[in-house]
Amino acid sequence: VQLQASGGGLVQAGGSLKLSCAASGRTYTFSRLSLGWFRQAPGKEREFVTSIGRSSSSTYYSDSVKGRFTVSRDNDKKMVYLQMESPKPEDTAVYYCAARETIITHTPTTEDEYRYWGQGTQVTVSS
Repeated sequence: VQLQASGGGLVQAGGSLKLSCAASGRTYTFSRLSLGWFRQAPGKEREFVTSIGRSSSSTYYSDSVKGRFTVSRDNDKKMVYLQMESPKPEDTAVYYCAARETIITHTPTTEDEYRYWGQGTQVTVSS
């Protein structure tokens, strides 16, 4: 599975930004993938942001983005999205999408659980 993240850029604090991640590649079933977003700020380790399971009703968020960010998926388009509302300067980071095949009852939330990774897209939030 190849993942291509896009949509990053410069946004003012309190604005909004939507990241997209497109999946492609070898034979797989997109609907069997759980998908996640992680981010890495300069000088910091990569951290979990959000994930969405095979069922779109299964979503998890880090405390730092809960209530401001929303993850969604479109199985027909093989896309996963991250809607960022009211971003803060501390949200500035390179954002990565990730994926792995999972059972329907499990949605990974840790970096080690994900097998496929995109190249990252830079998000810069100005104050």
